[in-house]
Amino acid sequence: MIQFNSDHGEITVSSAVFSNITGMAATNCFGVKGMAYRSMTDGLVHLLRREAMSKGVSITYHDDNSISIELHIIVENGVNLPAVCRSIMNEVRYVVNKNTGVTVRDVDVCVDSMTL
Repeated sequence: MIQFNSDHGEITVSSAVFSNITGMAATNCFGVKGMAYRSMTDGLVHLLRREAMSKGVSITYHDDNSISIELHIIVENGVNLPAVCRSIMNEVRYVVNKNTGVTVRDVDVCVDSMTL
C-alpha cells in the first residue's frame, strides 16, 4: 500500500486498486486477449475473467512512493508483439498515474500465450 498526505488527511491506496486499474488498462489495448495466470498445479496458462484480472498483475512498491508493475498477458495471433507491448506499457503508465497520482517506475509485460 502507498500512503499520501494531503490537506484533508492521509490517503492510502491498496494493491487491489493498482491491480484492477492496470488490468483494465492492459486489456483495453489492441491485440490483448486478456490477462494470464500460470497454474502451479499443472503449469498451464489460463485466461482470466474480468473479475480475476488482478491475478495477472504483480505490484512492487519502492521507497520513493513509486511502483513497478509486472503484467502477464495473452495476445491474439498475428499481432506485432513489440508494438502491442509498447502500447500496453504506455497505456498502463498513463492510466495509473492519471487515476492515482503515483509515479510508475517500470512496466514489464510478459506474453505468456498466444491464441489462435
